[in-house]
Amino acid sequence: MEPSLIYKLRLQYESLNLRPLVFWPTFTILMLAVAFSIVDLERFLQITRSMNDTILEQFGWLFSYGSFYLVLLTAAAYLSPLGKVVIGGSESTPLLSKPRWFFITLCTTLAVGILFWTTSEPIYHLNAPPVSKGIVPVTTEAAAFSLSAMFLHWSFTPYAIYTIPSLTFALAFYNRRLPFSISSSLRPVFGHWVKGKTADFIDTLALSALVTGMASSLGTGALSLIGGTSEVMDVSTTPVSLGIAITLVVVTFVWSAASGLHRGIAKLSSINALLLLLLGLFAAFAGPSLYLLSFGAVGIGTYASTFLEMSLFTGSITGDDWPLQWSVFYWAIWFAWAPVSALFLGRLGRGYSVREYIRINFLYPSLFAIVWIVIFSGTAIHMDMSDPGSLNVALQEQGPGKMLYAVFSQFPFSGLTVPLLVFIAFISFVTAADSNTDAIGRLCAKDVTAESEEKTGLGAKILWGAMIGVVSWTMVSFAGVDGIRMLSNLGGIAAVTIVLASSITLLKWLMNPRLLD
Repeated sequence: MEPSLIYKLRLQYESLNLRPLVFWPTFTILMLAVAFSIVDLERFLQITRSMNDTILEQFGWLFSYGSFYLVLLTAAAYLSPLGKVVIGGSESTPLLSKPRWFFITLCTTLAVGILFWTTSEPIYHLNAPPVSKGIVPVTTEAAAFSLSAMFLHWSFTPYAIYTIPSLTFALAFYNRRLPFSISSSLRPVFGHWVKGKTADFIDTLALSALVTGMASSLGTGALSLIGGTSEVMDVSTTPVSLGIAITLVVVTFVWSAASGLHRGIAKLSSINALLLLLLGLFAAFAGPSLYLLSFGAVGIGTYASTFLEMSLFTGSITGDDWPLQWSVFYWAIWFAWAPVSALFLGRLGRGYSVREYIRINFLYPSLFAIVWIVIFSGTAIHMDMSDPGSLNVALQEQGPGKMLYAVFSQFPFSGLTVPLLVFIAFISFVTAADSNTDAIGRLCAKDVTAESEEKTGLGAKILWGAMIGVVSWTMVSFAGVDGIRMLSNLGGIAAVTIVLASSITLLKWLMNPRLLD
């Protein structure tokens, strides 16, 4: 007798080897959010926006203090004796060479963001700086503030938010041989309190924030890709065109994640990083080069002199909502993505010292971001001030997704560079998603260890990739991505708790590195 369909499906499900208390709650949250947004979008947006605003207003101090503290902790770990400890022990072998490792780290974290936001965000700050600072819009003072705000939001602070939890996980996973779980970073301090179902609950909270964030990011990315494509051919934004763009991205990043670290993720990240480097060099020479050199120095000086003040600026005393709209909002996003991303980033550190880990994951990407911001944000500010309000008008009319194309349209060879930008944007979205998909697949799989094969969690990777693609297309085509993006940001409050709690583990090891022997 032939096996029944139910029996076959059960066998297929069991072959995925899923952790049910991690996979199914996250899946349910995602599906309920999509259903709610389709049935009553206005009410869904009202609830998520209200919850988001409340969390940012009530816990802005926690995000600000927490992110600043992580920068200090990163520096302390680098300079302490812990810096000499080798992840995995002195006999461990590296998974990757340093250049490949750096390329993956760069593309996993902020590459998509700095590609698009470094030409649009500075225009917002130039034309609407914080009211409480008394800065007159569209002046040299506003320009310096705008550049320094970009350094704050896109360099050392966000990389510290990623570095501390990923370093803690790397040491817990490889040196202490703990499970592939976010809770492993907490166990050396909290012990049995974070085992079993509690561990599943912690992983579910972090995973829910990441998958909703990936869905909204993919939807926004599809809009940007179509916006760029429309610059060179007659393409409009429709459910069909969005579906094609999302399908191409999903198929590529799932293939990359499924192919493993060396065959897929590392190769695409290397291509992406080299393309970003070439793009940056072209913009540096095609743009106002001498202006960028002098203006960059001014911006760096402003950033250095105001770092402490701006890092802890919440606007609660002055009633200024600029920090809630920008800095605190960013901290919430970085924290929401950090716990699951830490699983992937931490896995790459095997065979290297803590000091080398911090250089690759914190120092070098931050320096890259600063140079990139000087080039692209400096160019955008120069264009908007040279032709007063030109980019600001384009920003208000076309949105941030098309600002990069607007800037490059004023460079030489725009007929060639704009299509290249679309391809770079495509690769950037893929390399940001494949690494997180790899981490999601392993997090949802049972019995993942430091010796697990590259194909571990393959079924979950494919399943989540397809699911995120369907959700993203549904939201962006029929409901918009604002609600689900805010749902991801809501995970920031749980994530900041997880990250700060895991930092206690790192502090414990920092004070006594022998605990890792």
